[in-house]
Amino acid sequence: MPATEFDTTLPSIRQLQNWIKQKATVEFKLMTGDVIVGKVFWQDINCVSIVDANNEQISVWKMAIAYMKVRSDAVVERDFK
Repeated sequence: MPATEFDTTLPSIRQLQNWIKQKATVEFKLMTGDVIVGKVFWQDINCVSIVDANNEQISVWKMAIAYMKVRSDAVVERDFK
């Protein structure tokens, strides 16, 4: 598959798609140290669009993301067998 195509078989792509469907609140820590919290609106091969608490849409280059995680007070245990 050429690097310019959107590969929906990749786990990170599927994870973001699930967060979009769930309308989950997600925390994005950027390589700059900045943190963006909001709901994932869309993604493409290069960027993720996040809608924050002020209903502002922010587009972030995927290469700028250090990590991303769902914001939740509950700890969910998973079985990674």
